[in-house]
Amino acid sequence: MPRRSAFKHHRFPRDIILCAVRWYLRYPLSYQDVADLLEERVVSVDRSTVYRWVQKFGPELAKRTEKHLRRASVDWHVDKTYIRVDGKWRYLWRAIDANGQMVDFRLTARRDARAARAFLGKAIERVRLHRPVTICTDKAPTYRRVIEEENRRYDPHFDSIRHVDKKWRNNLIESDHAAMKRLLGYRQSFRSLRTAKATLSGIETIRTIKNGHIHHKQPGVRGEVEFIRELFNSAA
Repeated sequence: MPRRSAFKHHRFPRDIILCAVRWYLRYPLSYQDVADLLEERVVSVDRSTVYRWVQKFGPELAKRTEKHLRRASVDWHVDKTYIRVDGKWRYLWRAIDANGQMVDFRLTARRDARAARAFLGKAIERVRLHRPVTICTDKAPTYRRVIEEENRRYDPHFDSIRHVDKKWRNNLIESDHAAMKRLLGYRQSFRSLRTAKATLSGIETIRTIKNGHIHHKQPGVRGEVEFIRELFNSAA
């Protein structure tokens, strides 16, 4: 039985909603900027409406893209960066593979061993059948303890995950942090953790689509537009 359309009860057509959401997630725009761009196209939308669309369809986009992702490589780069949420600094843990493909992210209020354990455990569980062979991090001792724990979980006599903690080897994810933060622009302060997680899930997914880390996408912006349209083409 097909699922109900995600756009049911929305006053605006699907293509307008997806266009607004894609603009906000792909470019360093505010909600008001997106509303103004729609106004230029004779579509009158309040910025609070754009906000609600992003909060609903950002995570939905991430969920529907999941099955189209390319398999991540077995060499990971892991690091954390900082964003402001409700006026406080929060910790954004991110993992990418050797090709720059997003593996997973997690936003937490703390940066202790418990947070690192939850993040790495979630990321490894997500990929399941192709666990990492190497994980490159900075020299924070938290990572070493967590990776040792993960190795003991699977085989106490064999280090199935090799930990590389040379900071210069982690330049790939440092550059990726910078690119993501440039995309956030002045939106680097969110109202709540829930809002931040929903928005970041959409931003990371759009970046994954843009960078070609998915199957069956044509090149360029038109390819992105068509891919997203096809994701939402049916009620399922």
